[in-house]
Amino acid sequence: MKRIMLLGGNYFQMTATKAAKELGCYVISVDYLPDNPAHKFADEYHNVSTTDKEAVLELAQKLKIDGIVSYASDVSAPTAAYVAEKLGLPTNPYQSVLLLTRKDLMRSFLEKNRFLFPKGKSFTDEKEAYLFFKEIRKPAMIKPVDSSGSKGVSRIVDETEFEAAYQEAKEYSHSGIVIVEEFIQRKGYQIAGDGFLVDGELVFTGLMNEHFDRLVNPLVPIGESYPSILDEHLKDKARKEIGRLMKLLNMKMGAINLDFIIDEDEKLYLLEIGPRNGGNLITDAIKLATDVDLARYTIMAALGEDCSQLKECRTKQYISSYVIHSSKNGYFQKLNISPELEKDVLLCDLFVEQGQKVHRFDNGGFGIGAMLMKHASSDVMRYRMDHMEEYLQVVVSDMDEKKGDE
Repeated sequence: MKRIMLLGGNYFQMTATKAAKELGCYVISVDYLPDNPAHKFADEYHNVSTTDKEAVLELAQKLKIDGIVSYASDVSAPTAAYVAEKLGLPTNPYQSVLLLTRKDLMRSFLEKNRFLFPKGKSFTDEKEAYLFFKEIRKPAMIKPVDSSGSKGVSRIVDETEFEAAYQEAKEYSHSGIVIVEEFIQRKGYQIAGDGFLVDGELVFTGLMNEHFDRLVNPLVPIGESYPSILDEHLKDKARKEIGRLMKLLNMKMGAINLDFIIDEDEKLYLLEIGPRNGGNLITDAIKLATDVDLARYTIMAALGEDCSQLKECRTKQYISSYVIHSSKNGYFQKLNISPELEKDVLLCDLFVEQGQKVHRFDNGGFGIGAMLMKHASSDVMRYRMDHMEEYLQVVVSDMDEKKGDE
């Protein structure tokens, strides 16, 4: 029985844990949150921070693991690569994985190799960052170099907004480094999804339309729909550019999470390429739409097993993933789903109970549930995702309606 170590056990990481068990693996689940739901599907759990490379390495040596995976997490991806390199296990290069998880390092590499990306710079000094902000086109994006879930990301126009945006970005940055960059007006949807590498070749690209809640926070994704409506020639352009980047970084195996935009001139701007599967049930949605199980392939790749049978696959049904969220702070009461949508819901899990405090969806960490849905057509799918308030309502009572609120 192969022994696989999985870094992280939150709801969205359960997909990997279940895939590993289905493959007959002995699963070792690791993070510093013992109540995370994925741990109950593992064979054993260890309370170790996934960002502590040396502690995870020591544990991996002790337990004699055969593979290690950071599923749906940029934060622990460098740890997985570091441990695998030290133990001689299948992995991508640690330095390449680290670069992909650090927006400042990634930016320098993209510039050096003539990729398109939004003009910007990284800073540790707020005054220097402010001077740069005054020089560039507005609006501008302010964000941490190393966070996830759109935490600490702001889009600002006026100089009076800068200080608060910079401080929020710094708060969410593990390294204290903040990026200030120009905003690029995209044509159509922002594109998300997962790709997969086998022997250095990008053999699968599950491209998806990324959706945002325009009524709450237009910067935080609330879900993805598959397949993307991107024109085929632009999909080919994306595959070539992403494939070129992977070869330059000597990336050989496993999943990559994709995020890019196409502007009005059909220029492709890479926003983020994560060295791991996507969160928000992206992999689960792709599996429902195509029968391609990228979580299973991720486990197989980490164990050095043959993944050569993976290839591009046609869409069998229209599927979207959705993060259930609140438009305001308060206390959760109930979730209302319209009969029209309810018949097409494939999965609906809530992370909160009635009366529990919830937060306005200002970043990905404030999601209160997750859904997977099927749709009759691409048009129906995209309309629903762009107008979800017509089909689903999170009912929240105001703070002052809850007696005894601290």
